[in-house]
Amino acid sequence: MTEFELVAALTERLPTNDFVVVGAGDDCAVLELGSPDTQTLFKTDAVVEGIHFTPETEPALIGHKALARCLSDIAAMGGTPTAGLVTIALPDHFESARITELYSGLNRLAVRHQVAVVGGETTSNPERLLISVTVLGTVPRGRAILRSGAKIGEAIFVTGELGGSRAGKHLDFEPRLAEGRWLAQTGFVTAMMDISDGLAGDLPHLLAASGGLGAEILATALPISRAARERARESDLAPSARVAALTDGEDFELLLTVAPGRSVALLDGWKSQFPSVNLTCIGKVTAGPGVWLRTEDGVRPLTLKGYQHFA
Repeated sequence: MTEFELVAALTERLPTNDFVVVGAGDDCAVLELGSPDTQTLFKTDAVVEGIHFTPETEPALIGHKALARCLSDIAAMGGTPTAGLVTIALPDHFESARITELYSGLNRLAVRHQVAVVGGETTSNPERLLISVTVLGTVPRGRAILRSGAKIGEAIFVTGELGGSRAGKHLDFEPRLAEGRWLAQTGFVTAMMDISDGLAGDLPHLLAASGGLGAEILATALPISRAARERARESDLAPSARVAALTDGEDFELLLTVAPGRSVALLDGWKSQFPSVNLTCIGKVTAGPGVWLRTEDGVRPLTLKGYQHFA
């Protein structure tokens, strides 16, 4: 059973109540908790030694990543994070100084984005270090950007550059919180999510959530990172830069669809707001099914897969 088959099986009959606006299946849950102007975003994520970082990883970067992953999901909904809880499971013979430095990295990111860290839990996990973070946030009422709003003919955009997580981007990325809020406020964005499992893995999730649509991606338009290009040049064993941009995972950029006729206005506004961050149109939504890649040799199905646990 793959990760996504397991998730589908586990979430099929989850209990719900009148507080739930959006439940499992999007970047965050959306809850109705009585505020007249806002709704609440609710997100949890975990990082595990040997999966998301190595024993040699600088501890401050581990803490940064543990919180940043949740903040990236808040960004994908167009929201603002407010408070978080941290659960840390410690292996035998852990070094207290290392854990203190881990929290320093987490706390620095929290301060930068005005997130209160309000508690959590400590426990033991004999084999390896694990950190689980839960974050609350807010979004203007009815304005959360979901994965499910894409329509045929809309343009597909990504922020920043793709590929390069293997060179360390996955540890020190900055969540696109300001960018996500601005994109949501334009009214031009119909669907959005963050890229955590690679473009080839996450774009199909957005298309499935939007009713089983398809997409055509222009290979030459992919904004490939310098790190991905350099790694491909330096080693015959490394994937090509294009493959890395499609599959590396943990880019934590925003993937979004834009209503027809709004692309030029979106790009003009973006350039004035975020001149140092790319926003690139990489393709269009189609009737489907599947994702197709247009290359110099023609159009073919995209058979590459993003990262999957349990694969």
